[in-house]
Amino acid sequence: MQEILRTTDPVIISHATALLRGEGINCFEMDVNMSVLEGSIGILPRRLMIIDDDLEEARTILTDNGIEPL
Repeated sequence: MQEILRTTDPVIISHATALLRGEGINCFEMDVNMSVLEGSIGILPRRLMIIDDDLEEARTILTDNGIEPL
């Protein structure tokens, strides 16, 4: 798996997830429950992971929709 996106903004993560899944690319959000450790103040970033084979296509999709991938 490769990390394609890292952000503290849950809206960007949900938008990127919807875009990728809409194109048939499976993705997995990591660090969702880290807010318990940080006190829900949103300082720890969430990561969006995808399989290696979909990396280039996913980068293109995100870039075309105004989201800067890693």
